[in-house]
Amino acid sequence: MKSAYDAKALIDYLNENRQEFEEKLLSEAVNVRDKIEYIHSIGNINFLENAQRLIHYVIEERESEVIDFAKQEGKIWAKFQLTLAFKLEWLHAIRRTLWMFLHKFEMVCDDPPSRDDFYSLESKINNQIDQFLNCFFISYSEFKDKLIEEQNRIVEHLSTPIIPVTAKTCVLPLIGPIDDKRVGIIMEKVLNEISIMKIQTLIIDLSGVAEMEPDVIDRLKKVIDGTVMMGCKAIICGIRPDVVKNMIQLGISLEKQANIVASLEQALKRYIIV
Repeated sequence: MKSAYDAKALIDYLNENRQEFEEKLLSEAVNVRDKIEYIHSIGNINFLENAQRLIHYVIEERESEVIDFAKQEGKIWAKFQLTLAFKLEWLHAIRRTLWMFLHKFEMVCDDPPSRDDFYSLESKINNQIDQFLNCFFISYSEFKDKLIEEQNRIVEHLSTPIIPVTAKTCVLPLIGPIDDKRVGIIMEKVLNEISIMKIQTLIIDLSGVAEMEPDVIDRLKKVIDGTVMMGCKAIICGIRPDVVKNMIQLGISLEKQANIVASLEQALKRYIIV
């Protein structure tokens, strides 16, 4: 028999006892085992196959494969929004089960390991499993951040809809609170769409905006200035009383930059020429 910590011998032993190993692994991962089929159906993740794959990489000290596998798993778990607690429990179960079977393997070896061999193996295995965990969570976090960023862009786009009503006239209905960040998004969207769609008249409906901070009102004024500078007529409608009060207190007036009417209905009747 080879040394207890010979990589090939260890893998051969684990392959020979795979069924027993997997049964023990499932008994160690109490909360995960009932979710295995469900998670497999969602993300096509085979827990037992992946456990064997990771163990082989770890025993053979294939660090680059451990890292690549962790990154791949992190993206999949983030993409399908799988529970991180299950992954953590599963990896801890793999670690415990592996050490149980390494101890069993040692008992049948003719050449027992030295203390130095034991501590060396312990360090290698634990370090690589920790490496997997670290890379997994980094990959999960990065992919999750990208998903959130993409979703935010979609929300931002939907929160600033520019609706064509004729070939050259569009309506920009603004709803909900407008903060400094959103004003920047509105500015970029308006100027880009005026250029792309060749908009000649833009009706900005503020009836869905209950309040705006003073600095936001000032920046919204700049949006209107930019609209005019692009050669597009700006029509403002539906300004709420509280917003008007703030504008008066700040000495801000929009009459020079835009035509102002009471409601969207009036704006459409007055400025739409089909």
